[in-house]
Amino acid sequence: MRVPLIIFCLLVAVIPAMIQSSIFIGSVRREQISDRMIEMKNQGLILSTKLGSSGYMQNVSVGQALNVEMATTADIFNGRIVIVDRNYRVIADTFDLSLGKIYIAEEVIKCFQGENSSRYVEDRDYFALTLPIYNVLDSSVIEGVMVMTVSTENMGLLPDRLGEQASFFLLVLLIVVLLLVIVLANLYFRPLVALTAALNGVADGNLDEDVDIGTYRETKEISTAVQRTLKKLKAVEQSRQEFVSNVSHELKTPITSIRVLADSLMGMEEVPVELYKEFMADISDEIDRETKIINDLLTLVKSDKATTKLNISQVSINNLLEQILKRLRPIAKKQNIELVLENIREVTADVDETKLSLALSNLVENAIKYNREEGWVRVVLDADHKFFYVKVIDNGIGIPEELHERVFERFYRVDKARSRETGGTGLGLSITKSIVQMHNGALKLQSKEDEGTTFTVRIPLNYIS
Repeated sequence: MRVPLIIFCLLVAVIPAMIQSSIFIGSVRREQISDRMIEMKNQGLILSTKLGSSGYMQNVSVGQALNVEMATTADIFNGRIVIVDRNYRVIADTFDLSLGKIYIAEEVIKCFQGENSSRYVEDRDYFALTLPIYNVLDSSVIEGVMVMTVSTENMGLLPDRLGEQASFFLLVLLIVVLLLVIVLANLYFRPLVALTAALNGVADGNLDEDVDIGTYRETKEISTAVQRTLKKLKAVEQSRQEFVSNVSHELKTPITSIRVLADSLMGMEEVPVELYKEFMADISDEIDRETKIINDLLTLVKSDKATTKLNISQVSINNLLEQILKRLRPIAKKQNIELVLENIREVTADVDETKLSLALSNLVENAIKYNREEGWVRVVLDADHKFFYVKVIDNGIGIPEELHERVFERFYRVDKARSRETGGTGLGLSITKSIVQMHNGALKLQSKEDEGTTFTVRIPLNYIS
């Protein structure tokens, strides 16, 4: 970023100076030529007037002083003066090259007709002027023409010197601007360098790196975004550590129980059959619990994979819910829980029937397990033009408001003692949320302690990968 900025600043500073210098030098040259042309015209008018009043055209020999003045004027202007009579013959030439020769040119002819001319030939660096010489007795009669040519080649010396000085000035300006821009660029990019260093620290694994560069609004916004990201990364890392710890604990607990029961049996002599059967039943229960934890973990791992594919098909959500409630009614009946399905409308959607059945079963089963005696659970199905909605409502023990976010964490239990009694693993809601999100849906929770809980599932009717 420094290089484009430095180049841009140099161009902005130097190019206008170069253009201005070029315009100024050109203006000086044009002004110099214009002044020389005016001066030459004035001198030419004076000479032509003297030539006419002295009778020079009738008798050249009487004008020796005028010849000297013409030669002097030509030398001063670094030019040439030629006098042409009415016969277009050259009668005087400061260069003595054309005396007696015929001089027929357009501007000379026009001058005899009373039309003065002046022209500047830029590519050949000279200026030409024609002036009439009038008769001494009759000022309306043109006796001759004075042709003055002046070289403008030497007039470029001043602009050239100015150009050299301008080039030196531009070189100094370029060096000064370059140094100044480099210093300013370093100062300008210092916060970005600090931000880069902080981000490199984060990239090296230091999630506690202080990323707070508020020098510019942009760096402040980037710092804020990075801090939010770091906060989420820390939460993910903490969640990962807790997950590993919880997995180890959950898998170890049934094994420990099995080990204790087995050691107890081996340490007893002449164990009664009834006690033996009781211990073996407990061991079988712990094995079933271990199997359920492993199966739930496998389900969760599969749903976490980004490459997991859904077997999408057109499914009647009404029939799916009826099958789920039919399977769970025996569990609800044991606890005297009333289980009701309300179909507000017929709904058919693109879903993975197996996975969605597991997700909805978890919600309804939790509503039954964490309910009160003779409570109720209502499952409501509704839809609009884009989504279908499944609400699982109960009047059970509820969930404290401060724990709403945590109930979706893996292995988290609101009531750990009751969860173990009901055989829960703490993975059900995590699995449910993951499956709903795989369907591009959303899962919301509303609950108050001792008043009941409502889980709302929203899933698109048409699945878009």
